[in-house]
Amino acid sequence: LRDVAIILVAAIVISFLIKTFLIRSFYIPSESMEATLIKNDRIIVNELVPDLIPIERGDVVVFKDPGGWLAGQPTPPQPNPVVGFFDWLLSIVGLTAPDSNDHLIKRVIGLPGDEVACCNEFGQMTVNGVPLEEPYVQLPSGSSAVSRDDFEVVVPDDSLWVMGDNRYNSQDSRYNRDKPGDGFVPFENVVGRAILISWPIDRWTWLDNYEFVFSGVDADAGSN
Repeated sequence: LRDVAIILVAAIVISFLIKTFLIRSFYIPSESMEATLIKNDRIIVNELVPDLIPIERGDVVVFKDPGGWLAGQPTPPQPNPVVGFFDWLLSIVGLTAPDSNDHLIKRVIGLPGDEVACCNEFGQMTVNGVPLEEPYVQLPSGSSAVSRDDFEVVVPDDSLWVMGDNRYNSQDSRYNRDKPGDGFVPFENVVGRAILISWPIDRWTWLDNYEFVFSGVDADAGSN
């Protein structure tokens, strides 16, 4: 019994350390990243990004609300005490994510120094003047522009410009420019990069950052 107890404690400690420093689980609370991510998908997040591994354009990142982005969102129902206890217990080892509703997930479009604008005469996003062909974007039927509203910004130091793949149904950087940070996400708010859909099983897949989409963008402009 003592050996079993030691093994269980060691497993919990190791799982806790992995969850704290390496990877953790989140679930998708909204439709803003469709069709890449669907509401209630479970994802695995690499927490080494950005502290040890640099963020790249196209990465799908989970981040804490920079301030006011989640204002007005419906409050999720509270689970009964028993379910809540087990949810908390499993969250210690990273198997559940009860704080997912306090976080957001979007795709990185602009790095520090990038000039991000939309839309050109073909309805495309541009980064540093280079038009992007974005295969991950979901648009309403009949729409050709990758953003409902035009904009032009320069990403400040230590910040990101992020957008949802479901461009006409995403409260992303475009629509939070009146909030703290002017719609940009500070690096310190980034929890990590989403790398894998882990649940449901029929949606298991690695998450691509579509590096080729940004291959023509001036590398010097986005260095940090």
